[in-house]
Amino acid sequence: MNSLDLVRELIALPGPPGQEDAVRDRVAEHVRALGYAAETDAKGNLLVPLGPDPRIVVTAHLDEIAMIVRGMDPEGGILVAPMGGLHPWKLGEGPVEVMTPEGGIAGILSFGSIHSEDPTSAARSVEASGLGWGNAKVLTGYNLRQLIGAGVRPGTRVALGRSRRTLTPLGNSLVSGPFLDDRADLAAMILALGALRGQELPVLFAATVAEEVGGEGAQYLMQRLQPDVCIALELAPLVPDAPITLDATPALWVSDSFAAIRPSDIRLVEAAAREAGTGLQFQALSRGGSDASCAAARGLCARPITLGIPMENSHGCEIMHADAVDALARLTAALLLML
Repeated sequence: MNSLDLVRELIALPGPPGQEDAVRDRVAEHVRALGYAAETDAKGNLLVPLGPDPRIVVTAHLDEIAMIVRGMDPEGGILVAPMGGLHPWKLGEGPVEVMTPEGGIAGILSFGSIHSEDPTSAARSVEASGLGWGNAKVLTGYNLRQLIGAGVRPGTRVALGRSRRTLTPLGNSLVSGPFLDDRADLAAMILALGALRGQELPVLFAATVAEEVGGEGAQYLMQRLQPDVCIALELAPLVPDAPITLDATPALWVSDSFAAIRPSDIRLVEAAAREAGTGLQFQALSRGGSDASCAAARGLCARPITLGIPMENSHGCEIMHADAVDALARLTAALLLML
């Protein structure tokens, strides 16, 4: 199974928080093709057990940062707010999809024309206060009555347009695309399941929902399970205060905004990296959280471990090494065999 083909397949599918069905169904197809049973819980998490009575949970999240409709103006402009840490300058003007019950409506995320000195124009107000979601609207070509008839309401999700959901090779070893956080990690999860096929372990793999809006899916699951260990598969962002190298070497979050990993677990992950031959980088993040660390902060798991794929441009058009997904899959499988 080619890792980049998996990533390309998964980023092509929209999956805003609360509406991850298309992504979950595709992951389930791959998991079942490997011979695993998979089920969906009431929250929408996809659960894949490797044995009974799991004490270890491995997560990668299905959802992506997106927009939510907060209203519509009389001319049919759709007013939006972010879901998760989405900034308007990360998207810019371009195609989006308004996800109605009857299917997607094509739209353009718009910020208005610049040829004006009127202080009420978007261009002039941005100069004064910066670009914010108050400057944005989605234009679809439909009027207010038509949008309401199509099912557009406050609460309707707006996702990145399908024409922008592509994977672009860069140089000899890098690739770029939207939502590598966390579609690349979902691909690593599928590959790790392939590597562990035939093993009976006290492990539950979970493709979780609504991570970008507070880790809702993982917390719902772990409140019931109370596992000893949660391993979250994530990105490892390139940031100046926790520097890492943009290569295929996985990174371990030793701490983040919510939790810090035990020194004994750091040594365990180091041993797994030696066994897998992947190497290991370390990050003490000043901002961020994962399914594992957010759950640990709320007493829902005892030992949080977050493993990341190094990425530039987090929450934007992300960039990673072409071999990073395979390396994370090997490290994950090796670690599970040691726990």
